Amino acid sequence: MGAETDVKALFDDARRRLAGSPRERLGDWAHARRLLGFGRAPRIVPVGEAWHVGVLLIADAAVYATGEILRARTEAPRGYTAQAQRERSERAAAAARGGFADGETLHLGAVEIDVDAVSRGGASGPLTIVGGIPSVVWNAAGARRPLAEYLDEQLSLR
Repeated sequence: MGAETDVKALFDDARRRLAGSPRERLGDWAHARRLLGFGRAPRIVPVGEAWHVGVLLIADAAVYATGEILRARTEAPRGYTAQAQRERSERAAAAARGGFADGETLHLGAVEIDVDAVSRGGASGPLTIVGGIPSVVWNAAGARRPLAEYLDEQLSLR
């Protein structure tokens, strides 16, 4: 069994094990259209859904590397001491304007992983082949772990 079969089979097995469990929606910035000559406030709109499994988002036909995780919330006047807090709040409000429910978790900026490239021995996002074994980089320090073990552990936590 080659790496190609292994990688695809691992994700097919994960999908089977995740069936029936809740998914989270993916979001992306909507292109702003002018309405009666006025620009609209920026919006983040739903573009799909996937199971959140650690550093991966597993959808029905694709796998993504996680991006920014947000919780949508309606816009309200708030005082912030840091610009980063203000910007994050603005993104959360943009998600609420785009159709996400107040308090709903969403993933912004998820990047599709090229599973075929990984299967051929390359790397894509946090996935790579190390010594013939599909592996995942699962933390900021760059630690690698066999993908099968990583998925087993993450799925056992559900």
